[in-house]
Amino acid sequence: MKLLPRSLPTPDRNNKSTQENDSLESNVSDVSDKERSPRNLPLKPILYGVLGIAACLGLIAVFRPAPIPINTGRVEQGNLQVTVNAEGKTRVRDRFTIAAPINGYLDRIQLDEGNRVEKGALVARIDPLAANSSVQNALSQIAEWRAQRIGVDTQRPKTANLKQAQLRIQVAWDARQQAAAKVTQAQADLEQARRDKRRSQELAAAGTIPRQARETAELNETTRAKALETAILAEKTAASEVNVAQAALTVLQQQQRDPDYLLRVYDARIASVEAQLSKLRDEAARTNLYSPSSGKILRILQKSAQFVAAGTPLLEVGNPAKLELVIDVLSADALKIHPSDIILIDRGTDVSPIQAKVRRVEPSAFTKTSALGVEEQRVNVIGDFIDPSQFWGDAYRVETRIVVWEGKNILKVPLSALFRCKPSWCVFAVRKGKGARHPLAREKL
Repeated sequence: MKLLPRSLPTPDRNNKSTQENDSLESNVSDVSDKERSPRNLPLKPILYGVLGIAACLGLIAVFRPAPIPINTGRVEQGNLQVTVNAEGKTRVRDRFTIAAPINGYLDRIQLDEGNRVEKGALVARIDPLAANSSVQNALSQIAEWRAQRIGVDTQRPKTANLKQAQLRIQVAWDARQQAAAKVTQAQADLEQARRDKRRSQELAAAGTIPRQARETAELNETTRAKALETAILAEKTAASEVNVAQAALTVLQQQQRDPDYLLRVYDARIASVEAQLSKLRDEAARTNLYSPSSGKILRILQKSAQFVAAGTPLLEVGNPAKLELVIDVLSADALKIHPSDIILIDRGTDVSPIQAKVRRVEPSAFTKTSALGVEEQRVNVIGDFIDPSQFWGDAYRVETRIVVWEGKNILKVPLSALFRCKPSWCVFAVRKGKGARHPLAREKL
């Protein structure tokens, strides 16, 4: 710092040097006092020092490792449950789907969903006109074919004609027998005539008999030969008559059998229509649909009047007081679930859960796509309510917890605090503000 001297009054010449010396000493003394005063210290070095210290502290704070924040939990001892959590739904245990038994025009269903019905009550009706018309058509067809069958049967040859043909055969056969006898007689006569001729020729050569006797014997032989030929022709004619009579009988017998084929055809047609008639009568009797059980109308699938095909579901009937649970779980979780396991149904945070129990685990799994698009194999678990189930209706969604293991006086540690270590599991225990690893014997996770 540059110091300027104060302006002094002009002294006398004699006292000039003395006064100057005193003045200089006084100025030096004043300057030393000012430099020693805190008000007159320099500010920039102080400011720079403070900023340097702050920068150092900031760097230390930045590069210093930050402590890891942790959540601590209290270890407790009490009851422990291992559960399989899953969504499910309620279902009426005995559900009856009433379907149209026949094709027909459905009258409008007058009932509404939730209406109470008793067993055997009329719930729907199909117009019976079409079924009754079909029955009448079948009856008419049967009557027509029966009449045609009778007409075919009347075309058969009469029994008298058959007997007459058989009698004609007998007469022809007798005539043939007579002709055969005549042939035999003619042959015998011819043989005798030939013998007479030979004797006559011998006697005539000896001159014992006249020539006329020999000629008579020769004529007799010729006559007998012609008689034999006539008898043979008569026999052949009689045999032909027998054949003709037999052929006529065969024709009559064939005509007697010819309608049998048509009669069998008509019998088959009549039997087919009669079977169809039984079905049509049964359908006509089933145009009224009755409730198979007492309960309530759960759903009406076809309420308006319309034509429906056989097998079309019309409505569902069941007793909503008898509910069961259907819970689909992963197949891996289903291995842990057994019949009689307790099911807890959550109703909210302020009320206790409703209890149910597992009745069975279905033996077959099915594929279901999760919300993330992953195909999963899931199994339905069927449960029965232990507590009253009046809080729910059919197909209500429920949040369930299936208890697969339960223990008492168990040391309970939060699952997130566990980590693998040899030989089992470990946790960090807080001791004097610091975490220390502590091994545990795991009972259940």
